[in-house]
Amino acid sequence: MTASPILVAVPADVRDFENYRWHATPDTYLKALTSVAGAVPVIVPAMVQAFSVEALLGRVDGLLMTGSASNVHPERYGVPPSAAHEPFDPDRDRLTAALIKGAVEQGVPLLCVCRGHQELNVALGGTLATEIQEIAGRMDHRAITHDDQRERYTVRHDVALTEGGVLAGIVGRDAIRVNSLHRQAIDRLAEGLAVEATAPDGTVEAVSVKGAKAFALGVQWHPEYWAEIDAPSRAIFTAFGDACRAFAAGRGQRA
Repeated sequence: MTASPILVAVPADVRDFENYRWHATPDTYLKALTSVAGAVPVIVPAMVQAFSVEALLGRVDGLLMTGSASNVHPERYGVPPSAAHEPFDPDRDRLTAALIKGAVEQGVPLLCVCRGHQELNVALGGTLATEIQEIAGRMDHRAITHDDQRERYTVRHDVALTEGGVLAGIVGRDAIRVNSLHRQAIDRLAEGLAVEATAPDGTVEAVSVKGAKAFALGVQWHPEYWAEIDAPSRAIFTAFGDACRAFAAGRGQRA
């Protein structure tokens, strides 16, 4: 008998076009989940008031927080909003905050990418800095302007991995090269997080949840884009998929 596939919840972004309001996510994340993690993605609409997050997390085997063109609303980390923080997606903010807190509490495997990495920090009490390329001594981490997405997502700089850390254990290296497509970054690190990687300018590039019950990792770059051909990217999604399968296998014992 074929084993049931693992299910990974993916929160939707809200977009208005063609006279409709859409709840959607980029297919690069979905492809990485299906082709590398071996999971079936379940897109969750940004309608947190319409369903029980706790019940949802009780039916899935993992949670992937995606990147997005939108930013976490600064009021969520105690900063007055400005044009520099835009664009926003408050419906997604409400959904992802609840999902992250619930996943950490329930021990559901959690992988957070780019905006998701920032959402993880904010959900656990940290803050963000915006337009970091304008801060003295910092690199320009924004995407290059190019019509070819492969050029926009090409690897651009090194990150140093924390010795003995979770991420170093996953990729088996002390440094990797990553892409970079962000204007915001972690400012004050949440107390519940540990730094797993940093850029040459000190930007926090990866974190893990201290004392997590399961896989709980955030990365500022985009491993989903090259997950099929880049070894470190593939290792991250493979480890996440393995954690989801382990979580699913243990569900009966927990019940």
